[in-house]
Amino acid sequence: MTARDTMTNAAAAIPAQPGPRETESPRKSESEVESVPRRETDGGAAGAGQGDDRGPTPADAHGEPGTTASGTTAADDGSADLGPAAAAADSVLSVVPGAGPAGRPGERATVRLRDDEPGEPPRYAPEWLQLRESADATARAHDLLDPLRIRLANLPGRPGALAVHDLGCGTGSMGRWLAPRLDGAQHWVLHDRDPYLLHFAAVASPRSAADGSRVTVETRRGDVARLTPDALSGASLVTASALLDVLTREEILALVDACAGAGCPALLTLSVAGRVELTPHDPLDAEIAEAFNDHQRRTDLLGPDAVTVAREAFAARGANVRVRPSPWHLGPEQAALTEQWLRGWVGAAVEQRPDLAERAARYLRDRLAACAAGELRVIVHHSDLLALPRSTDGTS
Repeated sequence: MTARDTMTNAAAAIPAQPGPRETESPRKSESEVESVPRRETDGGAAGAGQGDDRGPTPADAHGEPGTTASGTTAADDGSADLGPAAAAADSVLSVVPGAGPAGRPGERATVRLRDDEPGEPPRYAPEWLQLRESADATARAHDLLDPLRIRLANLPGRPGALAVHDLGCGTGSMGRWLAPRLDGAQHWVLHDRDPYLLHFAAVASPRSAADGSRVTVETRRGDVARLTPDALSGASLVTASALLDVLTREEILALVDACAGAGCPALLTLSVAGRVELTPHDPLDAEIAEAFNDHQRRTDLLGPDAVTVAREAFAARGANVRVRPSPWHLGPEQAALTEQWLRGWVGAAVEQRPDLAERAARYLRDRLAACAAGELRVIVHHSDLLALPRSTDGTS
């Protein structure tokens, strides 16, 4: 199957995710999804994404309807005839929205999901979020679940369902992964700036918890950059995927303050760690990685430094903080994801350092050929963070 075939298949609606005790009942239609009516908020959390980094045709793990990937290399689509710099530029343009730069140079791509201007094309493709969902699920630090379960089971005065706020939910991959791993009734509040993604997240949300308890969902539009102190009021748990690294220091401090104000745990997964390992090695690997990391830190974004800032901020507020690695391990079975990640990774590096364009064109062509041949292995390092606030008896 080619990358084009994979991306076309991903354009279908994200499959329903029945809970562990619901394998036979038919999936509810959108109108039947258990949900509080969407509430339009100006100050709610939202948007970016992992985008599980971290998500428009119907499907991106933070995505929207829009352009699909060509699935071709610079060599086989004719762009190489235009010269190395043009080939490198073409490699960026063929990236699925969300996988790499595809808009205005220097803008905060992972935060601006849609422009306010009429006719502006969607920023992210759900295809990207769908493509990365399996790798995200495998990568997440499962050993953080036990301490989280223990804390949630011992919440003081817990009045019924857990209230779980998923920030920058994209198409809802975090909920599909986490809700069936937690016991007890749950009500998920899905925050994102993009109504198209919220639609997918609601329709494909899980319906039951690990013990068969009911899971319900509501959606809220809002911008994580404008998170207010009361946005998480009443939350039992705050989650996010591929979000921290696209925030500024001020935005992370606002997020930490909101979690502290709610007195709830926070599970923040798949933040980029700034390290990539490719096999076989290429002399340009380190230079591309450095340029990409600089791109991640543009316009005051924290990029690979985000987890450190968040950990220190949570600890300063008395939380017990645990950080665990959550790397993607990409091989021949993940060729379609690897291809799109490569295009986005190299494209961001070239956007940051245009002088790399000619060498990067050759590098990308060779890497894509190795990927297509099943010879490329990639480890993309991420970090997961669990912050457990000090409980009412003074323990963490």
